[in-house]
Amino acid sequence: MKKPRALGLILVALACASAACSAPAAAPATPGQSAQSASSASGAASAATGWALVPANGAANIKAAGLEVLTSEGSAEHYHAHLDVYSDGSHVPVPADIGFSFGADGQPNGISALHTHDTTGIVHVEAPVAGLAYTVGQVLTEWGVLGSNGSMPGSTISEWSVYINGAKQSGDPRGMVLAGHAEIALVHGSAPADLPASYTFPSGY
Repeated sequence: MKKPRALGLILVALACASAACSAPAAAPATPGQSAQSASSASGAASAATGWALVPANGAANIKAAGLEVLTSEGSAEHYHAHLDVYSDGSHVPVPADIGFSFGADGQPNGISALHTHDTTGIVHVEAPVAGLAYTVGQVLTEWGVLGSNGSMPGSTISEWSVYINGAKQSGDPRGMVLAGHAEIALVHGSAPADLPASYTFPSGY
């Protein structure tokens, strides 16, 4: 098996090798570095409110979401959705490296079919099997913000609403299925006045 550092580079190369996943205007850093390179203020705020990603829990979170830890991104299914999270009126940054597993050295050594590469909120589905459904709940579980009691930081899941392309959805937010180029807003409390109804994806996404 290749060294974890080499695997991290391979995962990035695979993520951006195809035209369907060309790099955005601001190219993301290598998985494992991108989350660490976020501003200290943003990182401190996330940690203080319980929204921080804990890389050491990556593999366990992937499995808790009902997904596999893969050695490379899949190519049978490939699309992107965008996630915005608003908690008590504040926008919560979606962290880089959701859906990655990391070794003791802090380097990536595995990846889920459902993951993020940067802090743009773009969620990547790059699956080895076509036709499977992926949900908001799986993203949140991989992120590590859904506990065994079904709660997110600061409140229970029932106090949250989901908007897809600007339209409020009924039902459990965790069960909302991701679709290509969907704009998904997860909102606690009142929706912001400028709630997004769409997202402009980088060329090639």
